[in-house]
Amino acid sequence: DFWAEWCGPCKMIAPTVEIVAKEFAGKIKVTKLNVDENNKIAASYNIRGIPTLMFFKNGKIVASKTGALTKTQLVDFINANLQ
Repeated sequence: DFWAEWCGPCKMIAPTVEIVAKEFAGKIKVTKLNVDENNKIAASYNIRGIPTLMFFKNGKIVASKTGALTKTQLVDFINANLQ
């Protein structure tokens, strides 16, 4: 989860990301990266908007979504990429 303190949509989805992370514990690892504190890393992933969620498998990006997602959308995004 690429985010920033000043980002309204980031604050809006943060609780949902935490809930879903607990629901998928043991299946996925959820990591948050503050783009203001880690701008070089964010730039290396070509982050242009936040929140941006990326799904990695074996160290490679397999999917990404930018913008606030509902819990259902987030769960669907994860399930679609777990297979």
